[in-house]
Amino acid sequence: MNHLAHALLADTGGAEFALGSALGDFWHGHPDPAWPPARQAGVRFHRAIDRYTDAHPEVVAARNTFQPPLRRYAGILLDVWFDHLLVRDWARYCDEPVAAFCARWLAFLDARAAEVPPELGRFIGWMHGHGLPLAYGDAPTIAAVLHGLASRLSRPSPIATALPELQRRAQILQARFDAFFPELLEHSRKTREALLGQSGAERLS
Repeated sequence: MNHLAHALLADTGGAEFALGSALGDFWHGHPDPAWPPARQAGVRFHRAIDRYTDAHPEVVAARNTFQPPLRRYAGILLDVWFDHLLVRDWARYCDEPVAAFCARWLAFLDARAAEVPPELGRFIGWMHGHGLPLAYGDAPTIAAVLHGLASRLSRPSPIATALPELQRRAQILQARFDAFFPELLEHSRKTREALLGQSGAERLS
């Protein structure tokens, strides 16, 4: 899943848990044992959500709608597109307005910027510069995100120009997302509670 989905799924675990989840794509190896237990649990949560997502039948089916050479990058494309769908359908999954949630999330990351790796710090700046994560709902921003992702890869890829292919599959990807995301919410709830229980951390709502 992409950044906004991870933020939503981790939000009710408390500040340290949410920070750990935000670190999930930017911290390599085991969580730092010096961190608070809830932050360590958040890193593990992020990675567990990624594993669940990658193996989910609806996500596998969505990836398989792409033909080579895009199929190789279908997981990246779906991460971005599913955040696009999440912004558009936000009210189905969260009572807090999406603009308020995104502003609160960015303010939280800004307040903890001194505690994150430089790569995440640069990404926070990039989100500010592009109006993310709220702007994931806009197609032009999705195009900019795909260009940015393509520039980070070590070899040339078709990701930068993939927006028309995502739009062409909009109906089927919407159906896959609608079937997948409620199941992800339930799985994430159980996983979050289990990891926080194992860490001995107090869950904050």
